[in-house]
Amino acid sequence: MLSLGIDVGSSSVKVAIYNHELGKAVASGQYPKTEMSIVAHQTGWAEQEPQWWWQAFLAAYRQAVSDSATDTLDIQAIGISYQMHGLVCLDKEGKPLRPSIIWCDSRAVEIGQSALQALGEDYAFNHLLNSPGNFTASKLKWVKENEPHIFEQIYHICLPGDYIAYKLTGQLTTTITGLSEGIFYDFKEKRLSEPLLKHYGFSSDVFPTIKNSFDYHGTLLASVADELRLSHQAAVTYKAGDQPNNALSLKVLNAGEIAATAGTSGVVYGVSNHLFIDYSQRVNSFAHINYQFDAPKIGILLCINGVGIANAWANKWTRAESYAQMNDDAMKIPMGSEQLQFLPFGNGAERMLGNAAMEANLLGINFNRHTPAHLYRAVQEGIAFSFMFGMETFEENKILLSVIRAGYANMFLSSVFGEILATLSGVTIELYDTDGALGAARGALVGAKLTDLQEVFKGLNNIKTYEPNLSAQMEYRAYYQAWKHQLNQRLNPS
Repeated sequence: MLSLGIDVGSSSVKVAIYNHELGKAVASGQYPKTEMSIVAHQTGWAEQEPQWWWQAFLAAYRQAVSDSATDTLDIQAIGISYQMHGLVCLDKEGKPLRPSIIWCDSRAVEIGQSALQALGEDYAFNHLLNSPGNFTASKLKWVKENEPHIFEQIYHICLPGDYIAYKLTGQLTTTITGLSEGIFYDFKEKRLSEPLLKHYGFSSDVFPTIKNSFDYHGTLLASVADELRLSHQAAVTYKAGDQPNNALSLKVLNAGEIAATAGTSGVVYGVSNHLFIDYSQRVNSFAHINYQFDAPKIGILLCINGVGIANAWANKWTRAESYAQMNDDAMKIPMGSEQLQFLPFGNGAERMLGNAAMEANLLGINFNRHTPAHLYRAVQEGIAFSFMFGMETFEENKILLSVIRAGYANMFLSSVFGEILATLSGVTIELYDTDGALGAARGALVGAKLTDLQEVFKGLNNIKTYEPNLSAQMEYRAYYQAWKHQLNQRLNPS
């Protein structure tokens, strides 16, 4: 039983062909190998042509097929993961009217702030679970205000994954999960938000058919099936944004389970069994992939900007031989880095810090004592502390953490980082060999009803575990409190 997973990122598109009986990917591809272009006509803007994603998918798929003896005619279901929040505007013929305004574009911040004032915090937080912010709804309002000639031609809007599914099937659908990420969805009324649509001046007609993430989203067009040598019966049966899909790939489906990533930036993604509202706006709440009206699973998304980018900075300035060497050297330095502290907040405004745009800080340098190894340890400690600082939001809202799951990659390759985070949180960290494309391929089988959310994780193996070091927990927490004191001094200078 084979399925195809597609992961549409802003830097590349990845694909995986998954064999359920073997419990593993039998082919994979990625395009481009370097970063996909992001066009910024003005400061704070970020756009990509939807056609770029389609061409990148075709190239990645052909690479996967050329490197494998797999018979693609046996692929029965297709799943799509995609960069969240991107706005795609289509005309009546289904052609993009303009480049997509993608997730990292900040042009609509003020529009979202005005909408929050007009709608009122009570409605926004209790019905939308979020401020309209700089999300997809506010991006569409920007088009309405600044490109009325484009807005008038819009027949449908959709998200990046919806567009790729449309190119595959000729059918345009979207999901409750996707609408909630765009801040279009009213969780209390369980439908599109009428007050938000009215405030922004949108018609509900611009939205395509709304379905669940695990659902039938269309059978392949005959021309596409023939071009890709896929079965004419193959269908798209799963769609989700990259973070909820990453949670799926790690089997994070229930309250207390956490999916974490620690690449250039970091993400902590938790699940709640009830509508989760953070009035301080440090985290965002969206419908999780297994959201149902009578069982509202909510995904809670925390972003941390200064993660791998901070470690890369230390690598660059010390000209380290490798990240593995940095990790080994950091292990030789005692906890606390002999009073060297690092605040890793030098990569733009941090939402969990109230959108404060802090600079990074390296504190307590002693020229006679501290070496590059101390710097490596201090940086990794600071990153782990920043994760813990963000995760306190979950604790404050009575969400008890049971397990943290992550891919065995990036910062989680560092035992210093992993052991500190496990010890501070008191929670086991499980690491797996999986990715977004593989998660989407697994999701496709569930959406096609070829398996279920238990059986589909056959072959998902825990390859490394970090356990809390309870004997050192008090010492670790003392260093963390000292670090947090330095952070609070900079957030709230007297």
